[in-house]
Amino acid sequence: MPRIAGYEIEGELRAALAEDDRPIRIAGVDEVGRGAWAGPVVVCAAITDLSPPPVLQGRGKRTIGLTDSKLLTETHRESFAEVLPGWLHAHAIGASAPEEIDEVGMTEALRRAAVRALEALPAPPDVVILDGKHDFLRSPWQVRCEIKADQRSVTVAAASVLAKVHRDRLMAALDGEYPGYGFADSAGYPSPVHQRTLEESGPTPHHRLSWSYLDGLPRWRHLKRHRDPLAGEGQLSLL
Repeated sequence: MPRIAGYEIEGELRAALAEDDRPIRIAGVDEVGRGAWAGPVVVCAAITDLSPPPVLQGRGKRTIGLTDSKLLTETHRESFAEVLPGWLHAHAIGASAPEEIDEVGMTEALRRAAVRALEALPAPPDVVILDGKHDFLRSPWQVRCEIKADQRSVTVAAASVLAKVHRDRLMAALDGEYPGYGFADSAGYPSPVHQRTLEESGPTPHHRLSWSYLDGLPRWRHLKRHRDPLAGEGQLSLL
């Protein structure tokens, strides 16, 4: 059974940051699509009121608790995505498109997507929980990085599910426009079907053209985009 997320991290943050009994706004942030070859990187920021999260009814008396989206079935993710927006205090989605990823690199594109999500919240959070050990967000937010936060923090788990479902739906919508790449099944990740169609038909406008997969595609290698390390962040040249 997957580990069910709780409020362990949120509780520690509340104890450390509480001032004059003012409620502490804690945002859980998670991303999806970082390793894909096509499509955007998507980030969700979620804030709860620290109430018990919704659960799903499984077979018999079994219940399905909120946890890392990767540990849930597609059906359970979709079901949680229907109820989480009404339960959460607030949530917002941010994204960086493939062109932006090519222009500035994944780390900066991920930061921008997270900033867009956080700035779209009704009020800025007091602290942000990031899944992982690297603070890609940086100032002005106070950040706590936690490995496997999507299995330990309800707010991060909720963000994980909503980001995953949002991006999967975007990629499924592209499947009809670009058949053969398997976007509905692989969401732009390098599945065998995706790799085969790339080799035969080349990248779509939704592919990341600065990524190394193009090095293995002789017919399409000329499309690869390269950042010039001497030209500064975000500068690209076609080589």
